[in-house]
Amino acid sequence: MHRYHGKIFYPVSLPMTAAVLPPASPDVAPRLHRVDGIELEILQIPASRPGLPTLVFLHEALGSIAQWRDFPARLCARSGCAGLVYSRYGLGRSTPLTQAPRPVDYLENEGWNSLPALLRSLGIDRPYLVGHSDGASIALLYAARNPVVGLTAMAPHVRVEEVTLAGVRTAEADRERLVTALGKYHRDAALTFDGWSQTWASAEFLDWNIEAPMSGISAPTLLIQGEDDQYGTLEQLDWITAGIASGSARPPVRRVELPGVGHVPWREAADTVLAEIEAHIGMCVARPG
Repeated sequence: MHRYHGKIFYPVSLPMTAAVLPPASPDVAPRLHRVDGIELEILQIPASRPGLPTLVFLHEALGSIAQWRDFPARLCARSGCAGLVYSRYGLGRSTPLTQAPRPVDYLENEGWNSLPALLRSLGIDRPYLVGHSDGASIALLYAARNPVVGLTAMAPHVRVEEVTLAGVRTAEADRERLVTALGKYHRDAALTFDGWSQTWASAEFLDWNIEAPMSGISAPTLLIQGEDDQYGTLEQLDWITAGIASGSARPPVRRVELPGVGHVPWREAADTVLAEIEAHIGMCVARPG
């Protein structure tokens, strides 16, 4: 277990500063990319070393390219890997949602349909996935059915917990302020927020559970969780670890539990998280096959 000290709480992960991205150039700037009739905001970071996997960054439920700040650029620079950062449907500058709540299986659709289609359209094979919160769940779902070099799942969720619902209720009580803050990053911040909160708070979503597909994961997996995460407990890591172990591949799983850290480990404990992921990428690349 890796120890980290300091306590920070955020009811919803919002950026405190503007994104810090690589210097603007024709090759490194957000652009819109159409996939299956949906415009997705994407940013591609060039590799600094050849022969390495592309890192695919999957943001949280209310995230976007800009809200990752400089984290993707820093990890790509440290690892030498190329990077793909994108805003999912309904988020950032991508095509906005048309209604809320979302379908109960929206995360499965992202992991099993939308992300594979995006990667195919860009010619990206066997990526290394870096997911946070909803993005971590999507990374796990993708890896359960598709080949990856490895993956990091930060603050993942595979079932609904009471602490999750409490966190959603806290955010809903502060909806007006949060929607205003999110307006800087999303084309329709109100619908973006409602698409998240109304889905997770719905009776239909209470039984959502993706533990069973975890048995399909065959790549090394790094799980990172803050011990003070206000949206999930460490049991999420237990369920994921057990699910992966129940499959035939049984790849190595590393758990990093961060004391005093909440729902956003990549921001609250950036140096620790960067070092852990960089080391994990190196281990995955060195593995035979």
